[in-house]
Amino acid sequence: MSIPAQVIIVVTPQADERTLPITCNRDCGGDCPLVAVVRDGRLVAVRDNPLAGPYLHGCLRGYHVARVIYAPDRLTKPLLRSGPRGSGAFREIPWNEALDRVADGLARVRDRYGPAAIMPLGSSGSCRGALHHTGALTRRFLALFGGFTGTYGSYSSGAASYTTPFVLGNAPSGIDAATLLYSRMILLWGANVEDCRLGCELGARVRQARRRGVPVVVIDPRRTRTVSRMGTEWVQVRPGTDAALMLGVLYILVTEGLIDRPFIERVSVGFDRLERHVLGQDGTPPKAPAWAEAICGTPAETIVDLARRYAAAKPAALIPGLSIQRTIGGEEAIRLAIALQTATGNVGALGGSTGGLTWSRLPGPRVGTLPVPANPVGLAVPVYRWPDAILEGRAGGYPSDIHAVYNVGGNYVVQGADVVKSARAFQGLDFSVCHDYFMTPTARHCDVVLPVAASPEREDIVLSGANMLLYSHRAVEPPPGVMTDYDVFKALAQRLGLEPAFSEGRSPEEWLDAFLAASEVADVDAFRATGIYLGEDQLRVGLADFVGDPQAHPLSTPSGKIELASDALRRGGFTPVPTARCLAPEPDYPLRLVTPKSRYRIHSQHSNIPWFREREEQALWIHPDDAAARGIADADSILVSSPQGSVRVPARVTSDIMAGVVCLLEGVWPEMASDGIDVAGSANVLTDTTPTMPSASSRTHSVLVQVEAARTPAEG
Repeated sequence: MSIPAQVIIVVTPQADERTLPITCNRDCGGDCPLVAVVRDGRLVAVRDNPLAGPYLHGCLRGYHVARVIYAPDRLTKPLLRSGPRGSGAFREIPWNEALDRVADGLARVRDRYGPAAIMPLGSSGSCRGALHHTGALTRRFLALFGGFTGTYGSYSSGAASYTTPFVLGNAPSGIDAATLLYSRMILLWGANVEDCRLGCELGARVRQARRRGVPVVVIDPRRTRTVSRMGTEWVQVRPGTDAALMLGVLYILVTEGLIDRPFIERVSVGFDRLERHVLGQDGTPPKAPAWAEAICGTPAETIVDLARRYAAAKPAALIPGLSIQRTIGGEEAIRLAIALQTATGNVGALGGSTGGLTWSRLPGPRVGTLPVPANPVGLAVPVYRWPDAILEGRAGGYPSDIHAVYNVGGNYVVQGADVVKSARAFQGLDFSVCHDYFMTPTARHCDVVLPVAASPEREDIVLSGANMLLYSHRAVEPPPGVMTDYDVFKALAQRLGLEPAFSEGRSPEEWLDAFLAASEVADVDAFRATGIYLGEDQLRVGLADFVGDPQAHPLSTPSGKIELASDALRRGGFTPVPTARCLAPEPDYPLRLVTPKSRYRIHSQHSNIPWFREREEQALWIHPDDAAARGIADADSILVSSPQGSVRVPARVTSDIMAGVVCLLEGVWPEMASDGIDVAGSANVLTDTTPTMPSASSRTHSVLVQVEAARTPAEG
């Protein structure tokens, strides 16, 4: 493979300097091909891998990973809790003692209550490694230990993952980002591709489309960096009301004859029922733009214009972000996005999309991965409700009483909804253990904390969401005494008599050799040297085979087609056609809060790193009209309250947010003052564990709050 001259990385040779392919491999969805510059055994720079070409880029979070692994507060010794949970009181202990305590703690809970009393949490420390996948490692170990009560769904895409099979069966709904080269319009519906990584290529391809003059429309409650940096069009919509806006667009498509009826009839069933709902022929109001405007806040004329332009631009790619399904009724937004693409004939077309999540991965290159045995217990709870499952147990209708948590690479006290409830859930456990790099708020609530290696400190094959594999070298050694997650579990397995079954007699290097031997990679040496293997076809569109011949390639739905009305959902007590199920403001909490990602954090990772923290003030975005009504000026200290809690933060008065909507970026570690108010601005102090149904998934963009000027201590 030749290296394009324009992207060659030039590094001035130094003593004992080398470059190695690596990946960031953390829970951001990027899966970026990078190279590490190592000098005298120390990581000194991270850059894009030049062999990946001009569209596969990393971001500043990966480029600055050295600030993470060399942070002064990096954990390098096992710790044992010596004070109350959450106090931060710990003492260092040797590894042998730490491992003995973990083995004894787990065995004690299992022997007294049964294996169902143990719950694994985490997996965000390393997401898609063939070997160092923290979720797979934890489940493999605990399955061999006797089983566990697992979790199902995801914070990221639980509602979409639940509802998509009712519409598309098990067919992947994604696209390869390079197909946007053929798009004549791109709708980024709640997708902030500048800050959030829906694959490492998507942002660059959207920018390429903009340079070609392709209209790119961002539909979002706030003017994101995608709008401001790319100069895209911004259509405002209230959070959690995307379904109403989609129904309004569909109304124009239907009433003005802008739908592709032959295509609809060939590939789908149920559109006639959806059409009756849109037209108000089922006893509900017609979903005309004026009806939609009253709900979603998008002007009716904007809805009409958007619908007409969308219908005229073929092929058009509608790319939903994860945000639109993290709401009450988020299931409906994904169903309607698929319906819009089906109605306009854009499904399965080069330059189009299914309307489903782009990260619903198309088949990746064949490679071996760590086997995970079936869970002997066979029980699971919705991941969004894990604190409720711990606090309520069987008495609350959950399948087991949880007495121990094994947390690997996750900061669930911060990232779980309702920080106070999440912390309380940890308080009642008999035993808890955590693997991490830092003393996170979750680690503070554990009995034993084990320091583990970061991605540049371990070797792995990374499974990308795109049609490629990445090889990530062990660029530097971890701090002395720090172990990989794999080695921790192997040592625990040895103490519990499980080591032969866990390791199968293989070292990590032998596991990787076996994975590559089972792969489609012909030249393993070249793969290791370059760090990247590209699958042959980089222009894949979900459902293309089905659309090409629906009879030869039927979907796994009952009809074999796209089901725009689902009787299976109806039998579960929900409407067969997607409707607008929206959360209405309440008098005491009149503002809608969104909690999007920060470009400087990977969820809550980096919250403790000064370089990242100093680049973005944690402030509440509030529209000038809402600020003026409350006597709030820019930079004022304000109090943001919900039924779950309160935070005190500065105000950022800006027209980059819709009126009636406020924004607080998620992921900041909380700092509770003596009055119980968080003064750091942790968004999940305000969120609720009540999920969207029927998926029992995240609704962190359906949060109602009140905002007021903060009182000084003297004012009481």
